[in-house]
Amino acid sequence: MLTVLGFAMIATFLVLIMLKKMSPIAALVLIPALFCVAVGQGAQLGDYVIEGVGKLAPTAAMLMFAIVYFGVMIDVGLFDPIVRGILRFCKADPVRVVVGTAVLAAIVSLDGDGSTTFMITVSAMYPLYKRLKMSLVVMTGVAATANGVMNTLPWGGPTARAATALKLDAADIFVPMIPALGVGLLFVFVLAYVLGRRERKRIGYLTLDEALVPETEAVLVTAGGKGKDKGERKGGKGVGAGADASGAQAGTGAGEGDGFQGLDPKRATLRPKLYWFNAGLTVALLAAMILELLPIPVLFLLGAALALTVNYPKMDDQKARLAAHADNVLNVAGMVFAAAVFTGVLTGTGMVKHMADWLVDAIPAGMGPHMALVTGVLSLPLTYFMSNDGFYFGVLPVLAEAGAAHDVSPLEIARASLVGQALHMSSPLVPAVYVLVGMAKVEFGDHTRFTVKWAALTSLVVLAAGILFGII
Repeated sequence: MLTVLGFAMIATFLVLIMLKKMSPIAALVLIPALFCVAVGQGAQLGDYVIEGVGKLAPTAAMLMFAIVYFGVMIDVGLFDPIVRGILRFCKADPVRVVVGTAVLAAIVSLDGDGSTTFMITVSAMYPLYKRLKMSLVVMTGVAATANGVMNTLPWGGPTARAATALKLDAADIFVPMIPALGVGLLFVFVLAYVLGRRERKRIGYLTLDEALVPETEAVLVTAGGKGKDKGERKGGKGVGAGADASGAQAGTGAGEGDGFQGLDPKRATLRPKLYWFNAGLTVALLAAMILELLPIPVLFLLGAALALTVNYPKMDDQKARLAAHADNVLNVAGMVFAAAVFTGVLTGTGMVKHMADWLVDAIPAGMGPHMALVTGVLSLPLTYFMSNDGFYFGVLPVLAEAGAAHDVSPLEIARASLVGQALHMSSPLVPAVYVLVGMAKVEFGDHTRFTVKWAALTSLVVLAAGILFGII
C-alpha cells in the first residue's frame, strides 16, 4: 500500500504543477500532508516535517546567503565583462547563445555546487536571452542538463556517496567513467546546437551592434541572413519577421522591459574601483568551497556580509541591496522548506523504502548478470523521485548485493549509478533547481515539461557510452 501511495503522491505532485493547477510551494506542502493522513500517520506529520526541515535547513541558509552574495556581485558589475564577452562570442546568434549557455554551465560546474553554477549562468545569460526574445526554458534546460553531467565530479556529491555506500575509492569509480561522461557532455553541446537552430529559425538573430543597444530601430536578420525586416524596439519590445510581437515568453513571468540591465554602464550600484577585490573575493570563496575549509552556508554568510560591507559602507545602501534581492531569497528559501515537507513525509512514512524495495524485487531473476545495466536504467527514475542520499545509501547497496550474487563488480554498479544525474538535477527534490527557475523567472512546470525528456536522453547516452566502452 505504501508503495502505491508513494508513487501516487509523486505523480499527483508532478501532474498538478505541470498543469499549473497549484503552485510548487503549495503542492510540496499540501499533497504530502494529505497523503500522510491517507496512510494513517497524520499524527506524526509534525515530526516528519520538523525532521525534513532540519535536514534541509543548512541548504536553505546556503541558498539565501548565496543569492545575496551573487546578487551583490551582479549589482557591482563583476559579471558584466563575462556577459559582454559571451555576447561577442555569440554574435547575437541564438545558436551560439544556447551553445554558450551549455559551455558556461559546464565550466562553472567545476566548483561542484549546482546553486552556484545556476546563479552565475543565469546572471550572465538572462539579459541576453531577454534582449533576443529567446525561450528562457531553453536556457534553464540546457544549464540543468550540463550541470547534471558535471555533477558526477568526485567533489560534486554523487560519486562520493556511491563510494561511501559501497566502501570504494571515489577515483576508482570516477576516472574510468570519464570517457562516458565526456560523451554525455558532448551530447549536451550537440543538443544545445539543435535547440539553438530551432530558436534561430523561430526568431532570427540580430547583428552584434543592434543587440548591444537597448533602444534602437533594430534590423532583424533572418536565419541564414537572406532577408531583413525593420522593427521598432522601444523599451525592450520589438516586432519583426519571425519575432514574438508580444515580447513575452510563455511561463516566464518576466517583464518585457528587462532589456539589457546587466550591461547598463551607468547603473548606480556599480563599483568599478572594487572590481578586483570582488573578483578576488569570489575566487577565494569558490576555492574555500572546493577545499571545504568551512561549511558552505558559513562561507556564503561570511562572503555576503563582507561583500555588502566593503561595496556599500552606508547602511541605507546595504538595506537597499538586501531589499532588491529579497524576492529571490524568499521564493527560493520558501521552496526549499516546502520541499522539506515533501521529503520528510516521503521518508518518514516509509514510502521511499517501500518504493525502492518494490523496484528491486521487480527485477527479473534473469537480469542478475546484467545488474550494472539495471542499475543504470533505475538510476533515472530513482534519482528523480528521491534524494541522492536516499538512492545511494538506501537503494544502491541492495542493488550491489544483487549484483554480487551474479559476480557483477560493485565498481560497475557504482559507475552505473551515476548516469541518472543529468535527469536528477531537474528533480523537484533538488533545491538548486529552484534557484535556476527562480532567477530565470521560469515556471517550474514549464521547465519540467521541456527538460525531462532531453535530460533523460542525455542520461541514456551516458549509459550507452559506458556499455560501449566496457566501463559498465
